[in-house]
Amino acid sequence: MAQDELVDIIDKNENFLEVLLKREAHEKGLLHKCVIANVIDSQGKWLLTRPSKNRQDQGQYVSPMGGHVSAGETETDALKRELMEELGLSDFKYEFAGKAIFDRHVIGRHENHFFIVYKVYSDAKPILSHEAESCKYFTETELKKELKENPQLFGDAFHFVVKNIYPNLL
Repeated sequence: MAQDELVDIIDKNENFLEVLLKREAHEKGLLHKCVIANVIDSQGKWLLTRPSKNRQDQGQYVSPMGGHVSAGETETDALKRELMEELGLSDFKYEFAGKAIFDRHVIGRHENHFFIVYKVYSDAKPILSHEAESCKYFTETELKKELKENPQLFGDAFHFVVKNIYPNLL
């Protein structure tokens, strides 16, 4: 079960504190790492997904991959594992985009996540997991327009990533 996954609890400077179950980290609002991937194709189009029912930001567009870094796992290993699990991607290039702490209460838990955000470059057709109900590609121009004119189309986590990592989209 995913809530039984072990995660490293860290402080805001990324210093390791202890290992706990992800469920405990969410119950106590303890800071732990998550990798986020923004997938961009060779035409510069951004892939966004709509999470399935009972997931954070359901029905709104979000970064197509977000997942916890397991205890003792490197961030890049977590990125590769999560991209395979959530989008079926195994052949891609990536670059670090930034990091920021996203602390919120959502669907009955306190998620205090240290987001490590990557740009992932791939033209592969995504194979969506059960975590997403659909996906859509946006040009950067379309994304900027929709973020400004229809911000409700996008989930809180995506707004946070844009504001803190990609302010050029605002």
